[in-house]
Amino acid sequence: MWWIYALLSALFAALTAVLAKAGIKGVNTDLATAIRTVVILFVAWGLVFWRGGIDSLPMLTRQNWLFLICSGLATGFSWIFYFKALQLGKVSQVAPVDKLSVAIAILLSVIFLGEVLTWKAAIGAILIIGGTLVLIL
Repeated sequence: MWWIYALLSALFAALTAVLAKAGIKGVNTDLATAIRTVVILFVAWGLVFWRGGIDSLPMLTRQNWLFLICSGLATGFSWIFYFKALQLGKVSQVAPVDKLSVAIAILLSVIFLGEVLTWKAAIGAILIIGGTLVLIL
């Protein structure tokens, strides 16, 4: 079942790139990022209340808070740089480079999370890197 959600994530990420490119013409990218963030804020908290997840809030540990806040900061920086890149480049160039995050995530998961690097994951990461180079050069 996880792969269905992953495919939906990929679909919406692709839509994000195309819709963002259309929406940032002549707009300050920091403002565009802020508007996008407010929309996501309402959607995310709406889901929390709708699905009853607010009850879990007191159970978060300091470690949960620390890593979720750091993840939020990383997401924010990613979006800021992504929108600026989209404003300056083509979606067909920016999106593949952004997807290098997959190969980087594989490497970081091995280093920091102790995940095992399988041959499939290593080959996949190499192919992602190679495909990105083909698309941007």
